[in-house]
Amino acid sequence: MNRFDTTKAVITGGTHGMGLAIARALVDGGGEVVVTGRNESTIEQARTALGPAAQVVRSDAANLDDIDRLGDVVEQRLGRLDAVFVNHGIAELEPLEEVTEASYDRHFDINAKGSFFTVKRLAPLVVDGGAFVFTTVANDRVFPGMSAYSGSKEALRAFAQVLAAEFLPRRIRVNSVAPGFIKTPTMGVAGMSAEDRAAFEKQGDEMTPLRRHGTVEEVAAAALFLAFEATFTTGVELPVDGGFAQGIAA
Repeated sequence: MNRFDTTKAVITGGTHGMGLAIARALVDGGGEVVVTGRNESTIEQARTALGPAAQVVRSDAANLDDIDRLGDVVEQRLGRLDAVFVNHGIAELEPLEEVTEASYDRHFDINAKGSFFTVKRLAPLVVDGGAFVFTTVANDRVFPGMSAYSGSKEALRAFAQVLAAEFLPRRIRVNSVAPGFIKTPTMGVAGMSAEDRAAFEKQGDEMTPLRRHGTVEEVAAAALFLAFEATFTTGVELPVDGGFAQGIAA
């Protein structure tokens, strides 16, 4: 029997990077998933990579109508859910003087509001004893130019802790995985030039006590642990950051 036989899950922002790694692990283990994304190119790539056990849908987390339609797709395709991985998000590098109302709203609409209402729409479909896992960020150490992003991700930590209390009667656990520097095509920040991205990667390796980037598979393993193995754990944030946010001397 495969590890995730009979398991049904949703992964938002699951067409690339960490979300795709979570989806791939579930599918490879025999599970069924619904995965969301916004970019048509990565949507098609995810469909090819994940095969028939996955339904990959275009869904904008900032659009409440799209979130409602996502719920309809899940009801039709899966019927019920064992876990929801709230993984979508954007990050734009902007110092305070460059932040506009539009860019501020974009971060909070996608990262915070979209996550909150995704949970609200999908919660009735999650079985009692199921799980939500948020993707937050290693925010205990911060960078200039990421105030709007960091604030929107801190909101997720608060959501997770309060929802963990609210879902206690249904024994639904709510936890978060907090990645540090993880090797992805964009390094988690949209719009960086190749030169800036290389410098960001080098800085990350120097600042991380384990002296390397994490892999998307390592984040996926932590998220899956929280969803399916950490059955006596709720309301926690698990760092996957090579010691970055823990103040370990490098």
